[in-house]
Amino acid sequence: MTSPNDLAERIASALPQTQCTRCGYDDCASYAQAVACGAAGINQCPPGGSEGIARLAGLTGRPFEPLNPANGSEGPRRVAFIDEAWCIGCTLCLVICPTDAIIGTNKRMHGVIEPYCTGCELCIPVCPVDCIELETVTGEYTGWAAWSPDQAAMARDRYEFHRVRKARDATAHAEKLEKKAEMKLADLAAHSQHTDPLILDKKRLVIEAALARARAKRAGGD
Repeated sequence: MTSPNDLAERIASALPQTQCTRCGYDDCASYAQAVACGAAGINQCPPGGSEGIARLAGLTGRPFEPLNPANGSEGPRRVAFIDEAWCIGCTLCLVICPTDAIIGTNKRMHGVIEPYCTGCELCIPVCPVDCIELETVTGEYTGWAAWSPDQAAMARDRYEFHRVRKARDATAHAEKLEKKAEMKLADLAAHSQHTDPLILDKKRLVIEAALARARAKRAGGD
């Protein structure tokens, strides 16, 4: 008998891995888990289209049903392009891109690495100057006809790396803030405009409590 986790993995492998969230879940893995547990329908993935639904029907034993229009519609694969003349280098698209397909730095023009772009469209609403456009790259081909297993595998690998990188960066940022707080706590008088011992004691208690919470959160994450 197939376990829910094994089924979820097989379902994930049958998804195009665009990480577009149009299924209503945070990523393809979450949707696969929900389908495996019976919490989500097999017809909620627009990028997979009709063929994707047929694949999930075969894996789950559920009957085929049309794509749920609430999740979007099946269409050709599109790739994001950034208009260099309008890009202000805000980095918001870099943060949201699930496969790190966008390159650039703060206040510098950004660009899209086309083979890495899944056409997820997540960068469109966060751009404050509307300098990102989507262009169709597969003509009339839609669903899995517009997306290959190799592309899906690469998108999945890049998304996993993206998640690991974000977690690593968040940890490094938290550790940096913790070290700054420890340094301030070690010589609070030198890092404060106040000289009143009572005020300094209150600030010390606040910093100590914040450090304790940060350490407890990090320990829980480990």
